[in-house]
Amino acid sequence: MGKKLELLAPAGDMERLRMSLAYGADAVYLAGLDFGMRSFAGNFTPEELRQAVALCHSHGVAVHVTCNTMPRNDEVARLPQWLEFLQDAGADAAIVADVGVLALLKRHAPRVKAHISTQASVSNYQAAAAWYDLGASRVILARELSLDEVAGIRAKAPRGLELEGFVHGAMCVSYSGRCLLSNYMTGRDANRGACAQPCRYKYALVEEQRPGEYFPIGEDAGGAYIMNSRDMCMIDHIPELLEAGLDSLKIEGRAKSAYYAAVVTGAYRHAVDAALAGEPLDPVWRDEVEKVSHRPYSTGFWFGQPGQYTADSRYVRDWQVLAVVESCAADGTALLSLRNKFSAGDPVELVGPGLAPIPFSAPEMADAEGTPLTQPRTPRMTFRMRLPRQAPPLSILRACRENS
Repeated sequence: MGKKLELLAPAGDMERLRMSLAYGADAVYLAGLDFGMRSFAGNFTPEELRQAVALCHSHGVAVHVTCNTMPRNDEVARLPQWLEFLQDAGADAAIVADVGVLALLKRHAPRVKAHISTQASVSNYQAAAAWYDLGASRVILARELSLDEVAGIRAKAPRGLELEGFVHGAMCVSYSGRCLLSNYMTGRDANRGACAQPCRYKYALVEEQRPGEYFPIGEDAGGAYIMNSRDMCMIDHIPELLEAGLDSLKIEGRAKSAYYAAVVTGAYRHAVDAALAGEPLDPVWRDEVEKVSHRPYSTGFWFGQPGQYTADSRYVRDWQVLAVVESCAADGTALLSLRNKFSAGDPVELVGPGLAPIPFSAPEMADAEGTPLTQPRTPRMTFRMRLPRQAPPLSILRACRENS
């Protein structure tokens, strides 16, 4: 198709950043300890952020830093120093939602590109053009837009303005994440990165004069989770997203696991490459997104209303990580770091950067000194075993929970 399409992956901490890099991200987005919308992700100290930028740039990968909370007066006073630090550290872009933060960014960090957060709810071409006129190089579109609406924005927005859209991960019940429910119920402000996700709670109806009597919501027992959003999954529709004019595909998940960052990034890497080559996606990569923790999938608002999943708010967690490859010789003899216990003879799968899943039975193992093991037990201990082929570092050994 002749067009570059950026795959933007989450990096909640250094481990997740390394996974996103290894599994094929073109760019990553992350946060420092302040001003980001995911306060419960690991996030990066200033020194870690410098290290992250250096590591990413050594791989040709861009770094976008979130500054997308709506700051109060006292926080605004601290922003110039932080923005100057981002420029000094070499950050490629800052993700902002507040027009005042954008003005400070242009003044104090003019070499850092301005990306307008989905928190700004950009949902029409006029808003996109206004942000461009103020100095933004990219807008991250509101999640509530359809594919046709995005195509309409692309047709009328300035050609120099890049468009980014979310394609995978959790969705908020509120418009572009602007929710007061958590703040009202728990005192934790969703718009400052501390959402308690009360939209996932189970609700019942209580009549004022009958305290303690709870009436179910819905016509049957499955209707109590009335605000529980499905997760988004657009891996089957990358060609349509490319045709609509998106420049960047964003994977949600800075608070998700390193395993999630690896597997979802790897699956979408193959999907993007296939779309750019005009080839169909190998079903093995579509299957991969089913092997991470997720709620029931939908296509978000891209093709109309996604609908809520009201039966429960539990995650689908059918697979678990057993170990991560530290190093591996040509004959497949690998040094691994344990994550969950397993035994010789258990059915397992090996997956890695560019490596389609390989099922096999776990062979006998040995500790780092060569003493035989039937079952490694200590978390993060290193051990040796023979894999079915040579696997690059950060490859993952996993198992279906029903078999483990």
